[in-house]
Amino acid sequence: MPADEGGNIVIKLDDLLHDRRMTLTELAERVGLTLANLSILKTGKAKAIRFSTLEAICRELECQPGDLLGYRGAMKE
Repeated sequence: MPADEGGNIVIKLDDLLHDRRMTLTELAERVGLTLANLSILKTGKAKAIRFSTLEAICRELECQPGDLLGYRGAMKE
């Protein structure tokens, strides 16, 4: 996959929700997003995320952006 197509950003929302015993539906209600949009983010199919959305998720999950997002770099030979 070319670098400009993404795919190297990992969304760790499932782990954070599990750790906090919170459902995706509950988080969606708290941050004011539709369940469908939050699900797209959770599955890694989102192409972008607004800083305001990231801030709201971090506020509700009491985490840092780095707890939610990870980077899976290409293996160097």
